[in-house]
Amino acid sequence: MAEFMTGLKRTDMCGDLRISDVGKEVTLFGWVQRQRDLGQLIFIDLRDRTGIVQLAFSDETDKEIFEKAASCRSEFVLGVKGTVAERSAKTDKIPTGDIEIQVNELRILSKAQTPPFEILDETKTGEELRLKYRYLDLRRKPLQDNLIMRSKIAKVARDYFYENGFIEIETPMMIKSTPEGARDYLVPSRIHQGKFYALPQSPQIYKQLLMLSGFDRYIQLARCFRDEDLRADRQPEFTQIDMELSFADMDEIMDINEGFFVRLFDEVLGEKLETPFTKMSYEEAMNRFGSDKPDVRFGMEIQDISELVKDSDFGVFSNPIKAGGSVRCIVAKNAAKVYTRKEIDKLTEYVRGIGAKGLAFVRWVEDEPSCSFKKFMKEGELEAILDKTGAEKGDVVLIVADKNSVTLPVLGALRLTVAKRLDIIPDTFKFVWIVDFPFFEFDEESGEWVAMHHPFTMPREDCLEYLDNEEDKGKVIAKAYDLTLNGTELSSGSIRITDYELQQKMFRALKMSDEEIEAKFGFLVEAYKYGAPPHGGMGIGLDRVTMLLCKAESLRDVTAFPKVQNASELMSSCPSEVDEESLEVLGLEIKPRVEEN
Repeated sequence: MAEFMTGLKRTDMCGDLRISDVGKEVTLFGWVQRQRDLGQLIFIDLRDRTGIVQLAFSDETDKEIFEKAASCRSEFVLGVKGTVAERSAKTDKIPTGDIEIQVNELRILSKAQTPPFEILDETKTGEELRLKYRYLDLRRKPLQDNLIMRSKIAKVARDYFYENGFIEIETPMMIKSTPEGARDYLVPSRIHQGKFYALPQSPQIYKQLLMLSGFDRYIQLARCFRDEDLRADRQPEFTQIDMELSFADMDEIMDINEGFFVRLFDEVLGEKLETPFTKMSYEEAMNRFGSDKPDVRFGMEIQDISELVKDSDFGVFSNPIKAGGSVRCIVAKNAAKVYTRKEIDKLTEYVRGIGAKGLAFVRWVEDEPSCSFKKFMKEGELEAILDKTGAEKGDVVLIVADKNSVTLPVLGALRLTVAKRLDIIPDTFKFVWIVDFPFFEFDEESGEWVAMHHPFTMPREDCLEYLDNEEDKGKVIAKAYDLTLNGTELSSGSIRITDYELQQKMFRALKMSDEEIEAKFGFLVEAYKYGAPPHGGMGIGLDRVTMLLCKAESLRDVTAFPKVQNASELMSSCPSEVDEESLEVLGLEIKPRVEEN
């Protein structure tokens, strides 16, 4: 039977004790990491979230306590009293390796069955099993450290924004369904049968309304929900450090956020960031790195060789150029030994899987470069490519030809894949602001122009004339800005439209009818009639910031109870079915899904 902790009050945490504490009487609580019974000596490693300390039991220990220690097994929960003593056999493997606790009182507060996997910092246990028993997985120090880091980041955020005049305001979790780019999670209403609330994809409309209400600076650690396919850097529910500022332009909003990251990195990592952060236009980022969230820690930038091959007899190059596309490449320096012909074939399959028709290459190992398209080249054309790209003996040139909407992102993804294989990405932090986004992007499926960000984004004043002409919509530049770090988008924001007439004009440019505008945004449009201050804002992904600062591989590693690829939680078997009575109260009926042929 488990004992009670009456009379025991914790004085210290396991991982905090040091040689300077020798002689101190302490009371500790924790879990048994392991027990070693050496006959006349028993050692127990006691673990809490701060670390591990060794408990020592000897022939001088009370017999009842010694026998109790002998019965302890992994993951038993203990309460102990004892004296800090210097260890005879010290170790530098743990911070408490110079000391141990000579125990004079031991209580077994909870016994434990043998867990389905051993609680170790480094584990080979499969993720699926660990997620099923997530409460056990969370006992491991790496995951605990990640969640503690997340807590520190949240605290720094609150402290920093409070000090800069921001007011924390909670916005509703059950809202009207409005289009924001992904599917909403819907909540059926019992009282208003047939109607639904939506879980917020972001607090976008509410924080804009708060600006209209006179709260100049709003901040919230906001929970957001998006019903979309998952990947390593995405969860269906996530947290934003969400903000909005009145009477502020882009530069002021960006400065405020740079200040936050300077403070954050100094406090939690002890690292000094240089400001201002690099600014780069969307067009430049795509042309140089093939991504609007470029990793600029290494070179291997995309190069355009279209001019050199536009008249080539090699139709794979010349035809896309004639159709308005381009031929571009990256040069992997000193990569010829790593990227054999067999390995390049694997890269070819990779780029085909992400939209390219194929991959041309030059691999320079011997005195003469090996080239997949050499027989199609006129005299001097290959040499011109090598000269322009700066390719030398030992290098590999990887070339993609297609329309720019394929060529650039494919080479951007290929650039990252090759850099990781070559291990040339330095372990440092590089922030980049991406600005001058196109307001519209053309959706080839629908054949319509859609908003790249959201319909409340302010276009640049010099672009307003293009709104009325369908052919000119691609020229409209938005007052939008993203902050990226090491190839990951951390935040996205914009200056908002506050002029009623301009907002109506923007809705019309997006082919929205008056009925659709009223149904989706009527209350916001109505609010604009009553004096709206100029404002803008952004949301920083707390989960992604934590992932990068912890150098974790996945958002699952920095989320306490994450979902997996199919948006389910393995531990609680969520989502789950509900009983017929609950459905009936809501006026709902579940019909079998009809599978499409």
